[in-house]
Amino acid sequence: MGCFSHIKKQRKRLLGSKLQSIQPASSANEVKVRRELKVKTREEAKEVVCENDHRLGSNINKGVCSEAKAKEEVRTFTFHELAEATGNFKSDCFLGEGGFGKVYKGHLRRINKLVAIKQLDRSRGQGIREFMVEVVTLSLANDPNLVKLIGYCVEGDQRLLVYEFMPLGSLDRHLHDVPAGEKVLDWNTRMNIAVGAAKGLEYLHNKMSPAVIYRDLKCSNILLGEGYWAKLSDFGLAKVGPSGDNTHVSTRVMGTYGYCAPDYAMTGQLTFKSDIYSFGVVLLELITGRKAIDHTRPSNELSLVAWARPLYRDRKRFIVMADPRLDGQFPIRGLYQALAIAAMCLQEHPTMRPSISEVVAALNFLASRKYPQRTSD
Repeated sequence: MGCFSHIKKQRKRLLGSKLQSIQPASSANEVKVRRELKVKTREEAKEVVCENDHRLGSNINKGVCSEAKAKEEVRTFTFHELAEATGNFKSDCFLGEGGFGKVYKGHLRRINKLVAIKQLDRSRGQGIREFMVEVVTLSLANDPNLVKLIGYCVEGDQRLLVYEFMPLGSLDRHLHDVPAGEKVLDWNTRMNIAVGAAKGLEYLHNKMSPAVIYRDLKCSNILLGEGYWAKLSDFGLAKVGPSGDNTHVSTRVMGTYGYCAPDYAMTGQLTFKSDIYSFGVVLLELITGRKAIDHTRPSNELSLVAWARPLYRDRKRFIVMADPRLDGQFPIRGLYQALAIAAMCLQEHPTMRPSISEVVAALNFLASRKYPQRTSD
């Protein structure tokens, strides 16, 4: 499988390894991981907010967000403008709901654009800190694979974020929640989405200053634009990465069970390789069509990584991991290569996981090999 002769030698390990020898993280500590990880879901997304939360909120415009305001592209909006844009947040404009709060589609007359407006639900305890992190991170970022922040609103106890509108919604809707009669994503599209998500992560890790650890990579946070162009969104859990001689950032464990690296969940030591593990889970979802955690499946298939682990031991069973909805429309060699990349990302020891640049290089090659799609009769 050493098909990457044109890529630097250190990157060949992604596709040149024997898959049988590459094993995702074991489940020996799965119970401990589940216990330690504070799962961030729609139903339970609670964060301890510091005592001076209100004072921090009143200082957003004057302090933390000053860098955002310095960029002409990031604007401040009044609550009245955003309420008007969404018809007072009517149900017809509702797009979805996450840990931060509800998201609405709206049309802002001032800039004459369709936008997505995310309204903080303070009752969920997410707190002003996540709001500030998201504003600052996106105001400093400029990459085609990160969702663009258009502006924000801080008015009274209202906290809202205004993003570019992504017409195709989130990846999970196209991968896991496909309406009856709608075509599933084909192999080429899936690999292109993987490349886009990896490039967004590469920007955060290697091109932002200071470098940022995303900490919340999952299908629902990958938004899709025209042509299924992938962009990362939701940066409320992002953390500045370690610098100098530091190897990690010690922090309270946050994330989503099924995507969170076991080493981070058990120790609270956050590294760039924590994001790589999460990316491996997303890539495995793209390959298999399965959810990271699926409570509708038998107990031995509830965890995607745990289900895939024994299949990696037998080359003859690799084909079983391909999404059956693809109906065999994928390159066998490409499947093996994609599985190899996912397995490397899911290594138990973080030092064994590839860098995001290595992942991007491998996926770029893989996505460039277009599989001819079968035409409908």
